[in-house]
Amino acid sequence: MLSSPLKRRTFILLAASVAVAAGARTPVAAAAPSPSAPVGAPAPVRIVDDKATPATRALFAYLRRQQGKGILFGHQHDLTYGFTFAAPDGKASDTRAAVGDYPAVFGWDTLILDGDERPGVRGGTEAENIAALSWCIRQGDARGGINTLTAHMPNFVTGKNFYDTTGRVVSQILPGGAKHADFNAFLDRIARAVKGARRPDGTAIPVIFRPFHENNGGWFWWGAGHTTSAAYIELFRYTVEYLRDTRGVHNLLYAYSPNSSFGGDPTGYLKTYPGDRFVDVLGYDSYDEGAGPTPWLDGLVRDLAMVVRLANERGKLPAFTEFGESGTEVRDPQWFTKLSEAVTADPLARQVTFMLTWANFGGSKRAYVPYPGHVLLPNFATFHQDPYTLFAADLREVFSARTIAVRNAPFMHLVTPTDRQRLTASKTTVRVRVTPARARRVTYSVNGGRARPLCLDADGFYSGDWSIDPALRNNRSVTLTVSARVDGETLADSAVVLLGEVAPLPAGWIDDFEGYAGDDVALSEAYTHLNSNILTLSRDHKSSGSYGLAYAYDFTGAEFTGIGKSVVADWSAFTSLALWLQADGSDNGGALEIVADGVQFQYRFPLAGTSGQEIRTPFSDFRPAPWDTAHAGAMLDAAHLAKVTAFNLYFGRASAVTKGVVYVDNIRAE
Repeated sequence: MLSSPLKRRTFILLAASVAVAAGARTPVAAAAPSPSAPVGAPAPVRIVDDKATPATRALFAYLRRQQGKGILFGHQHDLTYGFTFAAPDGKASDTRAAVGDYPAVFGWDTLILDGDERPGVRGGTEAENIAALSWCIRQGDARGGINTLTAHMPNFVTGKNFYDTTGRVVSQILPGGAKHADFNAFLDRIARAVKGARRPDGTAIPVIFRPFHENNGGWFWWGAGHTTSAAYIELFRYTVEYLRDTRGVHNLLYAYSPNSSFGGDPTGYLKTYPGDRFVDVLGYDSYDEGAGPTPWLDGLVRDLAMVVRLANERGKLPAFTEFGESGTEVRDPQWFTKLSEAVTADPLARQVTFMLTWANFGGSKRAYVPYPGHVLLPNFATFHQDPYTLFAADLREVFSARTIAVRNAPFMHLVTPTDRQRLTASKTTVRVRVTPARARRVTYSVNGGRARPLCLDADGFYSGDWSIDPALRNNRSVTLTVSARVDGETLADSAVVLLGEVAPLPAGWIDDFEGYAGDDVALSEAYTHLNSNILTLSRDHKSSGSYGLAYAYDFTGAEFTGIGKSVVADWSAFTSLALWLQADGSDNGGALEIVADGVQFQYRFPLAGTSGQEIRTPFSDFRPAPWDTAHAGAMLDAAHLAKVTAFNLYFGRASAVTKGVVYVDNIRAE
């Protein structure tokens, strides 16, 4: 879902934006070979659910066959929100009003289950809203399309919406967490809605389920900076196993979809990848948010090519799971065709299976699909007429393939504690999941010590208590290893666990880089990352204590890079932002950003000089980010400072130097 400009936008750190150079074209990677079958025999497919319904397997097979032959166009809430109709009847559609055809892919959202999006009703009963979501899926299927389901889940700790990032929600809803039962109850409603979406003949309608999307950003509670990569992975895995194995939902394909941008580098994309056993669709979200079409398109194509390459290597489906033109006004009347031309010109990017744009919520909100009279309608009509762009009427035999699922081999993973989780209590529960087989012997050990047994519990985990040695609970890290004996084979998994309390930072402090137990991964997990950068702890470059931050930037794939940290605080008693900084002597620039009461305030500075020094910037010197025209005259005053929500540190290219390291320490308000 497209978030507010506060959360998702293109960051322009230079006085004039510089176009990103187009990357060299990459030869087409061969798709991972599928198991062969005799002529006339059902085709084998390897998907997350080896008990999936025939129609679900057929959908996967259809989209694999479709790669390189055309891209399916999709629209979120196409039948329930629009500029050309009021009440949804299952037939009215802005897409149909625009070009006489329905989208090939219909997107829905779990917000319907809470009555926060129609046809769900606020105050409606649970059964009514479950039925409303089932109805949407049936209508999309009846119109000849394929259904996807996005999950904007509420904050299970605070009861607020998905934008409320407080409460460390992921750790609270994983097994053993205080809100785990609430999370299961929400998944139960999803299961009932999806299982209840059936055709008149009783066939369960396949749905592509996309939970916890755009997690590499920090605007959702499941996003970067609010949980660790390992905890996110376990949350995704738990969701799949609960729906598939516990609730018996077998008409789902599962999609993983981080947000742009990666500069074509798969490292960041795969950082939170749940694994091939838990993902059918490799997705990618990216919106054109005003930096100009060329930089966005170049970066988009580079990243889509990377996603397709990864999908082909793994036998997955690549998809452009969210896109749109998101400026405050239409900037290019040829936007749709320029997008299509850029994507289809690349031999890899053109293999994405579908591309879905966001909802036409009506009123004063942006129209992602043009309606009659809209300035982009002529271009959208041309986009629709392109033979490579597929709408509902273009689909043939989507669910007809005869297939057989390849059986999944036994798999084991450590559920709790997760990698880089900090434990402060004297005892915790170790939980291991083994699927689909049962294990004969499951054990855990700490730092290679004596193996201790884990036993199968009522929730299907192999679990046991770990009494933590008091001598280790002093901001130290240990390696927890689990193993299982399954069908004569030993399976293993491990995690680095941080032990003991960390002294709280004084009021106003953002980071002194002492609380990560000397662990670079734990440091990196504490920040959101935009574009290419690497964070490590430095013993040699610091202001005080044992560590400072080494912030290595790389402008090879993008003109800027950034890191951010959630800060929920009242800074009205402070007057300035201070930090120790050692620049790299380049002509590149940096920007300190404080997000306060919904406004992004920045102070920009050069990276000239190489001596470490204290920098103190009065809040009065901060100004709204130049793209935030709605708050152009705002001042970082006490009223704004009372509602600080984030700190960000960006570097932008202004010279031929594309790589460098800047050292930072003791970031705080004074």
